[in-house]
Amino acid sequence: MLFDTHCHLNDEAFVRDMEDVIAHAHEHGVTRMNVVGCDWESSMKAVEIAEDHEGIYAIVGVHPGDADTYCDELEEDLRKWADHEKVIAIGEIGLDYHYEDNPSKEVQEIVFRRQIRLAREVGLPIVIHSRDAMEDTMRVLKEERREGDYRGIFHCFSGSYEQSLVCLKMGFHISVGGPLTYPNSRKLPRIVEKLPLDRLLVETDCPYLSPQPRRGKRNEPANVRFVAEKIAELRDTTSEEISAKTTANALRLFRLV
Repeated sequence: MLFDTHCHLNDEAFVRDMEDVIAHAHEHGVTRMNVVGCDWESSMKAVEIAEDHEGIYAIVGVHPGDADTYCDELEEDLRKWADHEKVIAIGEIGLDYHYEDNPSKEVQEIVFRRQIRLAREVGLPIVIHSRDAMEDTMRVLKEERREGDYRGIFHCFSGSYEQSLVCLKMGFHISVGGPLTYPNSRKLPRIVEKLPLDRLLVETDCPYLSPQPRRGKRNEPANVRFVAEKIAELRDTTSEEISAKTTANALRLFRLV
């Protein structure tokens, strides 16, 4: 049993064959999936998909790349969706300095903080996106923690080992995906070897970041098994154990048990 904690079945890449993709995931033991929103439309679609499928849940929020679309009305919709029984987190939210045409750092930070506070208000964990912005991301998280506690995940973690320790100290889980399997990946495997297993999650981020055996092709939830297999290899254990432990971690974090 596997739990793909971060996928985008709401992406246009799955418009024609989403049901087949879900069935394929089930064939490979992926029984639970989180469909993650990036803006209003994709968040709404995530909720609709979750409503129609057992074992599929929605995460709603505004990605830093879309931070300039955030407004009071959108926040109110997020607040309403948060009451839905299939909505289990606020995300993906954070900071992304990779693209020059992204909203300004100031706008991204304001929207990041607003969504952290919303998550704290509604009692849901946050799913954090941080790209080329880890120092500022950590600063915001620490500052917001002073206002009250909250749970969360670093999605597709790309920080240093030292930063992973800070994340753990703050109570966050760390999620890894396809990049762990790439031949040129050096830092992430060393981190995964050392992380406490009870704080580790697996994901695909599909349709992006296909793991090595499927690299260059559209990613899908069924491929999360390759991530689990790589973790098992690094930690000298079985993929069955990694699947069971990471699934249990996700169920506990999202309060599904």
